Amino acid sequence: MLAHRGLAQTFDESKADWDSNTAAMIDPPTHPYLENTISSMQAAFDLGADAVEFDVKLSKDQQLAVFHDATLKFKTGIEGEIQDYTMAELKKMDIGYGYTADGGKTYPFRGKGVGQMPTIDEVFEAFPDKEFVIEVKDGKLETYKVLWEKLKTLSPKRLNKLSVCGASEEGVHWLRSQSSSLKLLSKNRMLNALIQYELLGFTGYIPEEMKNAELRITLKYAKFLWGWPNKFMERMEAVNTRVELTAGGSDLSEGFDHIHSLKDIPEGFDGYIWTNKINELHLKEDKE
Repeated sequence: MLAHRGLAQTFDESKADWDSNTAAMIDPPTHPYLENTISSMQAAFDLGADAVEFDVKLSKDQQLAVFHDATLKFKTGIEGEIQDYTMAELKKMDIGYGYTADGGKTYPFRGKGVGQMPTIDEVFEAFPDKEFVIEVKDGKLETYKVLWEKLKTLSPKRLNKLSVCGASEEGVHWLRSQSSSLKLLSKNRMLNALIQYELLGFTGYIPEEMKNAELRITLKYAKFLWGWPNKFMERMEAVNTRVELTAGGSDLSEGFDHIHSLKDIPEGFDGYIWTNKINELHLKEDKE
């Protein structure tokens, strides 16, 4: 299971755009955790997650802050972006300030998120052997370069447990120029590769962009891939590619968020199953 942003507060993904104030859209809280924090990641692993996805942005003093939104305003109440502040300044902000499930009548996490925004270094220190999907949320090439300075110091074994996703084609392309084996994902790379595979997969051909990659595929689309799921997964494993399966049609953030949704996962799929509600799946109970 791949826990999206750890064990986080949830909201209706179908009603959210990339710039939505999701802190003001949350469901009534059922747990005390906030997305992209060390405690939320630990909770997700404790609940049975195999991997966690988290987001990074570059701070004013060149540190990789773990934070999702384009603006700080929604979650912290502070104007500006991550790039406008040093990490020390970001640590003083309350990332739980803006969360509300009742249109602003109450703010259940206000005052509880001060100091909870971690750096990527702190994530790696807290979880030295866990698997992660790192999503670069700003489009600056500089961010990818700073990230690579961190990643290139890791052992091959450690690096193999990580993948990097990014909206910047330039950034992802630059990372590939630095490492032929780092698992990478960008929208255009993935779409181009999947189209080629759809056309030529029956021949055994695997596009270069599908090798050493991270693929995020919706359940609705996956059935059109040649050899899905068994042969397809065998081929991806052979070329060092991890596959994430999401529950939606076109929405790549829609997860398998309830026990009943797990029945839709085809037998033979052994990749990552994307979930926004790792706590709803009772994985630990199933294993006991």
